[in-house]
Amino acid sequence: MEFEFKNNQILFDRELSELDEFVIKFVNILNKNKINYVLVSGYIAILFGRSRETEDIDIIIEKISFETFENLWDAIEKEFECLNTFSSKEAYEEFLLNQTSIRFAYPGEFIPNMEIKFPKKEFERETLNNKIIVKSKKYSFNISNLEKQIAFKLFLGSEKDLEDARHLWNIFKENLNKQEIIRKAKELNVLEDIINMVLA
Repeated sequence: MEFEFKNNQILFDRELSELDEFVIKFVNILNKNKINYVLVSGYIAILFGRSRETEDIDIIIEKISFETFENLWDAIEKEFECLNTFSSKEAYEEFLLNQTSIRFAYPGEFIPNMEIKFPKKEFERETLNNKIIVKSKKYSFNISNLEKQIAFKLFLGSEKDLEDARHLWNIFKENLNKQEIIRKAKELNVLEDIINMVLA
């Protein structure tokens, strides 16, 4: 895969999948509404060539007021529908403020879906404020800092998550700070054996 890692941006281009089109359409709404967001978790490995299925795309958005959220809801509902509730007020008060995700999919469908949440831990707040911009001729969106992303995948620890971490490390290791990954992973109490196995 050819890419250019430059000034906290990754510049690359490839043929878009249906999943990519779904993500781009959704984040374009966030961009137009000036919402600070970051894509995290499994989609990032998929974006950079990992071959696996996913049902949801995880995204953290800044904590916003209900008025701002209601405007965002109206914009999203023109192309997507919420799988949790038909009420913007309930989505905001009963889900997001209670640190529960809400999910959006194309009308009448369940997968793929965009799983949105406010940051609830310091690690997530750091991720939101320390992101990378992925750019091509056709799109631009924000993804998690890759050192943090790999460390978090090590923390999750399932076979799928460890393979995601290994995939990202193998692609980007010439551009990443290995000691920063190790430091973040140890902050999350990841066992050293797991760190060494994936970052070998």
